[in-house]
Amino acid sequence: MRALVQRVTQAWVNIDGEETGRIGQGLLVLLAIMQDDTQEQLRRMVNKVADLRIFPDADGKMNRSVQETGKAVLVVPQFTLAAQLHKGNRPSFFAAAAPSIAEASVNAFCEGLRQKNLTVAEGRFGADMQVHLVNDGPVTLWLDL
Repeated sequence: MRALVQRVTQAWVNIDGEETGRIGQGLLVLLAIMQDDTQEQLRRMVNKVADLRIFPDADGKMNRSVQETGKAVLVVPQFTLAAQLHKGNRPSFFAAAAPSIAEASVNAFCEGLRQKNLTVAEGRFGADMQVHLVNDGPVTLWLDL
């Protein structure tokens, strides 16, 4: 399971000219499900994203989580994060989970965040999306579990 997590002041997703998800301050999570991912990895990723201490405390240190601050999360499924580029110039996506498995896992990831009382907005699995964001910091982290 791979995630690119960005701290944002705002982020939103448009599909066919329609806005389908928007948040103010919080986290944008681009999420890829790999074919060998387990339920334990899914649980760990939910916990890691909810508990990442990347928001400033009163002293300006990155010491508070999205859960502590009450900010929101925008989750965008992005299978291209599963790309393998070891040989040649064309990405290979053989490591990505099958679409039906990946979609169920992305839904479970979002539900796991909601169970932690986080506000979660979503992109749409399999859609051609335009993702807009204002990166805050910039703070961008790569999680590979």
